[in-house]
Amino acid sequence: MTPLRLAVIIGSTREGRTGDRVARWFVDQADRHDDLSVTVVDLGDYDFPTSYPAEPTASVRAFVGEVGRADAFVVVTPEYNHSFPASLKQAIDYAYDEWQAKPVGFVSYGCRSTGLHAVDQLRTVFTALHAMTVRDVVGIDLLHGDPTPPHVDQLRQDTRVLLDQLRWWGLTLRDGREARPYVS
Repeated sequence: MTPLRLAVIIGSTREGRTGDRVARWFVDQADRHDDLSVTVVDLGDYDFPTSYPAEPTASVRAFVGEVGRADAFVVVTPEYNHSFPASLKQAIDYAYDEWQAKPVGFVSYGCRSTGLHAVDQLRTVFTALHAMTVRDVVGIDLLHGDPTPPHVDQLRQDTRVLLDQLRWWGLTLRDGREARPYVS
Protein backbone atom coordinates (compact mmCIF):
# COMPACT_ATOMS: atom_id res chain seq x y z
CA MET A 1 0.00 0.00 0.00
CA THR A 2 1.20 3.51 -0.80
CA PRO A 3 2.14 5.38 2.38
CA LEU A 4 -0.20 8.15 3.45
CA ARG A 5 1.34 11.51 2.56
CA LEU A 6 1.17 13.59 5.76
CA ALA A 7 2.05 17.29 5.61
CA VAL A 8 3.02 18.81 8.96
CA ILE A 9 2.40 22.55 8.65
CA ILE A 10 4.27 24.89 11.01
CA GLY A 11 1.80 27.76 11.41
CA SER A 12 3.89 30.37 13.21
CA THR A 13 6.38 32.62 11.47
CA ARG A 14 7.42 34.62 14.54
CA GLU A 15 11.09 35.09 15.28
CA GLY A 16 12.07 32.91 18.25
CA ARG A 17 8.96 30.75 17.82
CA THR A 18 8.40 27.44 19.56
CA GLY A 19 6.55 25.87 16.63
CA ASP A 20 9.61 24.52 14.87
CA ARG A 21 10.73 22.62 18.01
CA VAL A 22 7.23 21.29 18.61
CA ALA A 23 6.98 20.24 14.96
CA ARG A 24 10.36 18.43 15.08
CA TRP A 25 9.21 16.51 18.16
CA PHE A 26 5.94 15.56 16.46
CA VAL A 27 7.68 14.54 13.21
CA ASP A 28 10.05 12.31 15.22
CA GLN A 29 6.97 10.52 16.57
CA ALA A 30 5.27 10.28 13.15
CA ASP A 31 8.43 9.01 11.41
CA ARG A 32 8.19 5.84 13.49
CA HIS A 33 5.26 4.74 11.32
CA ASP A 34 6.26 3.05 8.05
CA ASP A 35 2.83 3.72 6.54
CA LEU A 36 3.36 7.50 6.67
CA SER A 37 5.42 9.69 4.38
CA VAL A 38 5.93 12.91 6.36
CA THR A 39 6.73 16.30 4.83
CA VAL A 40 7.29 19.45 6.86
CA VAL A 41 5.72 22.59 5.40
CA ASP A 42 7.18 25.54 7.30
CA LEU A 43 5.32 28.75 6.55
CA GLY A 44 8.49 30.62 7.47
CA ASP A 45 10.09 29.21 4.31
CA TYR A 46 7.56 30.90 2.01
CA ASP A 47 7.80 34.49 0.80
CA PHE A 48 4.08 35.21 0.80
CA PRO A 49 2.92 38.64 -0.41
CA THR A 50 1.61 41.11 2.17
CA SER A 51 -1.72 41.38 0.35
CA TYR A 52 -3.70 38.80 -1.60
CA PRO A 53 -2.36 38.92 -5.18
CA ALA A 54 -4.50 38.96 -8.33
CA GLU A 55 -2.26 36.18 -9.68
CA PRO A 56 -0.56 33.56 -7.48
CA THR A 57 3.13 34.17 -6.82
CA ALA A 58 5.73 31.40 -7.03
CA SER A 59 5.58 30.99 -3.22
CA VAL A 60 1.79 30.74 -3.25
CA ARG A 61 1.93 28.14 -6.06
CA ALA A 62 4.58 26.15 -4.17
CA PHE A 63 2.51 26.12 -0.98
CA VAL A 64 -0.70 25.17 -2.81
CA GLY A 65 1.25 22.38 -4.53
CA GLU A 66 2.32 20.96 -1.15
CA VAL A 67 -1.28 21.05 0.06
CA GLY A 68 -2.47 19.38 -3.14
CA ARG A 69 0.06 16.52 -2.84
CA ALA A 70 -0.80 15.71 0.78
CA ASP A 71 -3.39 13.12 1.81
CA ALA A 72 -3.64 14.44 5.38
CA PHE A 73 -2.40 17.33 7.48
CA VAL A 74 -1.23 18.13 10.96
CA VAL A 75 -1.27 21.84 11.71
CA VAL A 76 1.19 22.87 14.42
CA THR A 77 -0.26 26.07 15.82
CA PRO A 78 0.37 28.39 18.71
CA GLU A 79 -2.39 30.22 20.47
CA TYR A 80 -1.96 33.97 20.22
CA ASN A 81 -4.63 36.01 22.02
CA HIS A 82 -7.07 33.06 22.04
CA SER A 83 -6.69 32.47 18.30
CA PHE A 84 -4.27 31.19 15.69
CA PRO A 85 -1.67 33.32 13.86
CA ALA A 86 -2.50 35.51 10.89
CA SER A 87 0.31 33.83 8.91
CA LEU A 88 -1.57 30.54 9.15
CA LYS A 89 -4.89 32.04 8.05
CA GLN A 90 -3.22 33.70 5.09
CA ALA A 91 -1.64 30.41 3.99
CA ILE A 92 -4.84 28.40 4.46
CA ASP A 93 -6.72 30.87 2.26
CA TYR A 94 -4.28 30.46 -0.64
CA ALA A 95 -5.54 26.91 -1.21
CA TYR A 96 -9.16 25.84 -1.57
CA ASP A 97 -9.92 22.68 -3.55
CA GLU A 98 -6.64 21.22 -2.32
CA TRP A 99 -7.99 20.93 1.26
CA GLN A 100 -11.25 19.24 0.29
CA ALA A 101 -12.08 15.76 1.55
CA LYS A 102 -8.81 15.44 3.46
CA PRO A 103 -8.34 15.05 7.22
CA VAL A 104 -6.69 17.67 9.40
CA GLY A 105 -5.28 17.10 12.87
CA PHE A 106 -3.81 19.61 15.28
CA VAL A 107 -0.78 19.92 17.51
CA SER A 108 -1.27 23.09 19.50
CA TYR A 109 0.64 24.89 22.17
CA GLY A 110 0.07 27.77 24.52
CA CYS A 111 0.07 28.70 28.16
CA ARG A 112 -2.51 26.86 30.27
CA SER A 113 -5.01 26.38 27.41
CA THR A 114 -2.54 24.24 25.40
CA GLY A 115 -3.69 26.13 22.32
CA LEU A 116 -7.21 24.75 22.28
CA HIS A 117 -8.80 28.13 21.56
CA ALA A 118 -6.79 28.29 18.33
CA VAL A 119 -7.83 24.72 17.44
CA ASP A 120 -11.52 25.51 17.98
CA GLN A 121 -11.29 28.39 15.52
CA LEU A 122 -9.27 26.36 13.01
CA ARG A 123 -11.94 23.65 13.04
CA THR A 124 -14.45 26.23 11.79
CA VAL A 125 -12.10 27.39 9.02
CA PHE A 126 -11.31 23.87 7.81
CA THR A 127 -14.97 22.85 7.92
CA ALA A 128 -15.74 25.75 5.58
CA LEU A 129 -13.06 24.36 3.23
CA HIS A 130 -14.71 20.90 3.25
CA ALA A 131 -11.85 19.32 5.16
CA MET A 132 -12.48 16.76 7.91
CA THR A 133 -10.95 17.63 11.28
CA VAL A 134 -10.16 14.71 13.56
CA ARG A 135 -11.43 14.75 17.11
CA ASP A 136 -8.31 14.33 19.24
CA VAL A 137 -5.58 16.95 19.60
CA VAL A 138 -2.03 16.98 20.93
CA GLY A 139 -1.97 20.02 23.23
CA ILE A 140 1.22 21.28 24.85
CA ASP A 141 1.21 23.62 27.84
CA LEU A 142 4.28 25.83 27.50
CA LEU A 143 4.25 26.46 31.23
CA HIS A 144 5.62 22.89 31.46
CA GLY A 145 8.25 23.62 28.80
CA ASP A 146 8.80 21.64 25.61
CA PRO A 147 7.64 17.99 25.49
CA THR A 148 9.63 16.62 28.44
CA PRO A 149 9.07 14.12 31.23
CA PRO A 150 6.74 13.63 33.04
CA HIS A 151 4.41 15.12 30.42
CA VAL A 152 6.04 13.42 27.45
CA ASP A 153 4.34 10.06 28.13
CA GLN A 154 0.87 11.61 27.88
CA LEU A 155 1.90 13.60 24.80
CA ARG A 156 3.19 10.43 23.11
CA GLN A 157 -0.12 8.70 23.87
CA ASP A 158 -2.05 11.69 22.50
CA THR A 159 0.16 11.59 19.39
CA ARG A 160 -0.53 7.86 18.85
CA VAL A 161 -4.28 8.52 19.04
CA LEU A 162 -4.06 11.50 16.66
CA LEU A 163 -1.98 9.55 14.13
CA ASP A 164 -4.34 6.55 14.31
CA GLN A 165 -7.30 8.81 13.54
CA LEU A 166 -5.44 10.61 10.73
CA ARG A 167 -4.35 7.33 9.13
CA TRP A 168 -7.88 5.90 9.20
CA TRP A 169 -9.50 9.06 7.81
CA GLY A 170 -6.64 9.72 5.42
CA LEU A 171 -6.78 6.27 3.83
CA THR A 172 -10.57 6.21 3.76
CA LEU A 173 -10.85 9.65 2.17
CA ARG A 174 -8.00 8.95 -0.28
CA ASP A 175 -9.81 5.81 -1.45
CA GLY A 176 -13.04 7.80 -1.66
CA ARG A 177 -11.49 10.58 -3.75
CA GLU A 178 -10.00 7.99 -6.11
CA ALA A 179 -13.35 6.20 -6.50
CA ARG A 180 -15.48 9.31 -6.81
CA PRO A 181 -14.46 12.96 -7.15
CA TYR A 182 -15.54 15.14 -4.23
CA VAL A 183 -18.47 17.46 -4.97
CA SER A 184 -18.42 20.73 -3.04
